[in-house]
Amino acid sequence: MKYDAVATLDRAAPATDNVSEREDGTEQRIVGMLVRKLMPFLALIYVVAYIDRTVVGFAKLHMNAAVGLSDAAYGLGAGLFFIGYFLCEVPSNLALERFGARVWFARILATWGVITMAMALTRGPMSFYALRFLLGAAEAGLYPGILYFLTKWFPLRHRARIIGLLVLAQPLAGIITGPLAGWVLSTQGWFGMSNWQTLFVVSGLPAVLLALPTLRVLPESPAHARWLAPAARAWIERELAKDRAAYALKSHGKPLAALKDKRVLLLALLFLPFPLAIYGLSLWLPTIIKGFGVSDSMTGLLSAVPYLFAVVGLCIVPRHSDKRRERYWHIAAVTSFGALMLAASAWAGSAPLQFAFICMAAFSLYAIQPVVWALPGQFLSGASAAVGIAAINSIGNLGGYFGPAGVGAIKEHTGSLAAGLYFLASTLLVAVAVTFVVRAALDKPRAQ
Repeated sequence: MKYDAVATLDRAAPATDNVSEREDGTEQRIVGMLVRKLMPFLALIYVVAYIDRTVVGFAKLHMNAAVGLSDAAYGLGAGLFFIGYFLCEVPSNLALERFGARVWFARILATWGVITMAMALTRGPMSFYALRFLLGAAEAGLYPGILYFLTKWFPLRHRARIIGLLVLAQPLAGIITGPLAGWVLSTQGWFGMSNWQTLFVVSGLPAVLLALPTLRVLPESPAHARWLAPAARAWIERELAKDRAAYALKSHGKPLAALKDKRVLLLALLFLPFPLAIYGLSLWLPTIIKGFGVSDSMTGLLSAVPYLFAVVGLCIVPRHSDKRRERYWHIAAVTSFGALMLAASAWAGSAPLQFAFICMAAFSLYAIQPVVWALPGQFLSGASAAVGIAAINSIGNLGGYFGPAGVGAIKEHTGSLAAGLYFLASTLLVAVAVTFVVRAALDKPRAQ
């Protein structure tokens, strides 16, 4: 039986394709304005967040020997970030709904910045474990909070592309982190600190400095945006209402009831392999590149290259998915390609070939996330969306624990990173299979 994905998404489109609005450019102007006013600042916040959670991969090159961390201990500590994230993410999004995006995002920025700088105080495995856990707890809620925030501004048909612009922050952070970390590690350190301690302080400070601008710049909702004309606010509300009607969206009676929705759990299972593979690769990428026999500064420069490929993927795949109004085959095809590239990088016998396959894997892993994140909007809205998105992200982000920790344990046992890369590739094949289970679950209510 042929699956008509275009027709499925078109049921949300009566709203969508108002001819007069398309002809006079109303939709293009309003969405363009929202992108210009909101996305650069939100992306900046997320760039800083991603730098702070991944800079540990570079600090490891000197920190492990300085404080006595084994590869397994590093992998465990790197992954503990996501345990703290998992435990605090749903409460964080509930707090966001209560206190508002401006206040809550500012709180998140200030606390995670301070804890990142405190990573310079690491003295051994236990302090490393504790600080990584606290960093995850402090940052919990930022990404799902931003995703929920965007549901108040953008119609569903634009969200894969919009989320793609946000996810661009991940590879952009990688492009910044590599050269910055390589440069800092090539110094002797500043103000009496070693080079790895300096790296943590330098990377954590921007988050603290961004807390006050967040309070001043970020509007809570379209109703609070002074730069939006009344007609534009009315258009946004009308289009969001059409989405709710087209997908029969309604908030669960109590927000926490979204946790019992099997579709939330299925999407969490679908999302889990992506953080697992991304963090399993990115937190070990400096170690892989250092194994090529290059200097610290060259390790930093080379580590930026896969993220350039990720940027290209994010500019192509989400936009193509929105244009075709199709999600599931995009997810299955791009994820399968990513699994193949990770497996090929483990198999490759030469450093240049392995590096090329890693770059192609990065293209896939980052590019497909916005398409996955366009799916919750088909059945969640209101406070239930805050809880449901947080639950999907928190459960899925447990992969961020299992990825680095799994690769570390495998390397400790085998003495090689190749088996760890095969492990990451195999988890992506699980996502391919789950994609079609999710399709059946999300389309069933509309077929009845």
